[in-house]
Amino acid sequence: MKLFIITGLICLTAMIGEILRELRCFRVTRYTVRSPKLAGLGRQRKLIFLSDLHNYRYGENNDALYDAIAKEKPDLILIGGDMLIRTDGNSYERTAEFLARLPKLCPVYHANGNHEQKLKERPKKYKQSYRDYKGRLLKAGVRFLENASVTVEWEEARLKITGLEIPMRGYERAARGQIRAEDLEKRIGRSGEAFEILMAHHPGHVKAYREWGADLILCGHYHGGVIGIPGIGGVIAPDFTPFPRYSGGCYREGDASVVVSRGLGVHSVPIRLFNPAEAVAVELAGPRG
Repeated sequence: MKLFIITGLICLTAMIGEILRELRCFRVTRYTVRSPKLAGLGRQRKLIFLSDLHNYRYGENNDALYDAIAKEKPDLILIGGDMLIRTDGNSYERTAEFLARLPKLCPVYHANGNHEQKLKERPKKYKQSYRDYKGRLLKAGVRFLENASVTVEWEEARLKITGLEIPMRGYERAARGQIRAEDLEKRIGRSGEAFEILMAHHPGHVKAYREWGADLILCGHYHGGVIGIPGIGGVIAPDFTPFPRYSGGCYREGDASVVVSRGLGVHSVPIRLFNPAEAVAVELAGPRG
């Protein structure tokens, strides 16, 4: 029994140490996405996808994160939402300062998560100002995609980048199936012939995103499932969804690629275990051969 207790204490101490380590560092995770629609690319292009920073900082002024992004030499930076925390008492000052630096590297497009969306849709409920946050980033050159799209042409390839805001009911617990392709069409119109990149913060509605016609779906929100189990994935999402299907990684669903970021910060459940924070680098390329 004594040996069992000692072993348990050693394991517990090791786990706490690992949690503390993971809460203080991040990595760059790299994927390659290929599509016949990208056959016209003269060379591979790289985008950086950032999600769920939640006012976290890596180094003074987020210099460590900025330097890691700059080192990747991206062609695009896409922000997937929840970069701040909406609740009162949480300042987004340093987050805004960090994000305002990114357009020095390449074009930057910002989609909203549930935190930004609630600040925007319920301004009287919170002391923080979404209008101020957005205004500062617009002034720095960040472009917001709020149920809006932009077309990018690289050589002979044409890409459409869309930022989606789902109805807030889609963030409620047990909301699976409540968001449908028709909801997307009402908000962002129909998909087209271009390579469709859809920034849709909540990964619980991937079926609707696919049916809408997305070629590359970029999500966050689940924070990697908080605790990772090798071969299984995340254990629980911040909204308490157990073992979410898309907790973090790159998934192939039919003709679509789904990239779910494990996020850069924490919020509802301030723990990471075997689930390192990440910035995601995606190489875009035409089909092999």
